Amino acid sequence: MDEKKLYPFSFCTIADDYGWGTDEFLLADLGYRDSLIRDGWLAGNAISEVMDTYLDRVVGDNAFSFWGLQFPLQIKHISVKGTMPLRVHPDALTALQRYDSLGRRKLWYVLSAAPGARILAGWNKDTDAAEVYAACTSDSVSGMLKTFEPKAGDFIHIPSGIPHAASGTLELLEISESSALDFCLSGFGNDIHPDEFDTALTFVDALDFIDYKEFTGKLQKASGKFASFPELAVEKMELNSPVKVGGEADTFVLYLCLKGAAAIKIDVLGQTASYALKPGYPVLVPAECADFLIVPEENGTALLQITVPFQEEHDSYTG
Repeated sequence: MDEKKLYPFSFCTIADDYGWGTDEFLLADLGYRDSLIRDGWLAGNAISEVMDTYLDRVVGDNAFSFWGLQFPLQIKHISVKGTMPLRVHPDALTALQRYDSLGRRKLWYVLSAAPGARILAGWNKDTDAAEVYAACTSDSVSGMLKTFEPKAGDFIHIPSGIPHAASGTLELLEISESSALDFCLSGFGNDIHPDEFDTALTFVDALDFIDYKEFTGKLQKASGKFASFPELAVEKMELNSPVKVGGEADTFVLYLCLKGAAAIKIDVLGQTASYALKPGYPVLVPAECADFLIVPEENGTALLQITVPFQEEHDSYTG
């Protein structure tokens, strides 16, 4: 009997409520947070279980040889209604050597922002560990941070070592490597929920990987392929007509609808199977689904297409 063919997966979300807002996993493979497949014959299975069983059929040969059994990307929907704690994440080598984890390269894409909303990211001038420690422990660090005024459709790349937070009322998509390594630096005088950060990841541990140089990153308008890094690539697609996607890259593709609606159309034994794309629910198209159409179903439909680039060499993540 032929093996069942994989199909595009949508996922059940996992939301955590904090004093500053809501942190909702749309897709995660973290062990303590594993997304469950929402529908189809694999419904109810965690993404980690599907990876254990189907391996390269999910992510492709190249991604599997590089990243191993862990699904390499995660997506969050962050709803801010206050001031989120200041956080920072380590580089890939530090993450691997100290925590046996992937790094945490991160993008924030702005879904909406009310007047007065702010993104805080990086230092507004060169500093050092002593000054940062004193400012964070006294909750006076906000004056040291660069401040950005976000608008819907903007994005910012947050490299390792860059402290970051958000305040006001805004909605963010966080696209990053699959990692839980966020270290808390300050609550800005507010209480920090005991479940928000791993207590084993201490402020003191972060002091030697924080980047103390003035931050040179920018808040930019997302258009076309607006992010391309070894760990992830993101493209914004404005759909006015059907788009054919080929499988020559031998990798998975993630789609997240920003507005409107669309459908992924795949030929199965001479018939067309349709999988909905709607705001708030990412869809993972496995590498095994080599060729498909994306068909807009409303005017003005826009998507994010997210994947991992081809890796030329074997990486130390997987030994």
